[in-house]
Amino acid sequence: MELLKGVNLTQAFDYTLFEGANLSVNSGESVAILGVSGCGKSTLLHILSTLLKPTSGEVFYNEKSIYSLSNDERLNIRRNDFGIIFQSHYLFKGFSAFENIELSSALTKQKIDDEILEKLKITHVLQQKVGDLSGGQQQRVSIARILCKKPKIIFADEPTGNLDKATANDVMSVIFDYIKAIKGAMILVTHDENLAKSCSKIYRLENNKLLEI
Repeated sequence: MELLKGVNLTQAFDYTLFEGANLSVNSGESVAILGVSGCGKSTLLHILSTLLKPTSGEVFYNEKSIYSLSNDERLNIRRNDFGIIFQSHYLFKGFSAFENIELSSALTKQKIDDEILEKLKITHVLQQKVGDLSGGQQQRVSIARILCKKPKIIFADEPTGNLDKATANDVMSVIFDYIKAIKGAMILVTHDENLAKSCSKIYRLENNKLLEI
């Protein structure tokens, strides 16, 4: 089942970042987008995840054009169906790790999944203020916050950039297992060729074009 599709997406500012980009992801799939820094990978991810309207083209979620929807309808999709993992964690530093996760779950009316917290190895830091955590711990709390709201599609922008290789592998295993368990999907922006090879499909963004490889 096709969950998300980008059709003829073009983004231009004072210059054309990319044009005519087509991408699709089905239930149970993971998609990697590779490319050099500055080529537009993150911008494309923002377009697919409702954060930025493209210059032209359309994004379909469950066969509905998301940029034809109202702002409130898009916000509802972003809050309940989409989970966005940024390279920076964007946690509330005055809150504990648990409070950050709890707030996300409360907004989406989802129960916190203790198994996810255990798999991400953060149960021992839940009562600490996030400002007292290491960068890697903060990123794992951020990922837990996203997974505990039970999104259908995960959009991940270099999600393991602040993690050592072993921890990165553990974290990505948790995400892949989550996608499989709920028959969801992931779109991943990464520089890591080996990580990309773990995905169902790989695209490369270069010379203003998105190509499946």
